[in-house]
Amino acid sequence: MSIVVKVEEKLFQNRYKVDSGRPHISILDEDKCRNDCRERACIVCCPAGCWTMEGNGGVTVISDGCLECGTCRIICDEHRNVEWEYPRGGYGILFKFG
Repeated sequence: MSIVVKVEEKLFQNRYKVDSGRPHISILDEDKCRNDCRERACIVCCPAGCWTMEGNGGVTVISDGCLECGTCRIICDEHRNVEWEYPRGGYGILFKFG
């Protein structure tokens, strides 16, 4: 018998302290996401699901809940359209188990 644990259940155990008005991830040029990027890998690859597709073909990032893994900045290497830095001290992901 195998036990299946969903990613969402694991993510729920973490806490995130939001630094209001100072997101640590942003899109540099939204038109570049909409017009130049066909892969939209950021939407698929983010383990926390912070990146979403808009109805107009654009991409939105909401950094609340970000795991600070840096996947989005690595996956967007071709376009270099992600501004990413660690949150200020005391903010960001708070891992429950370590």
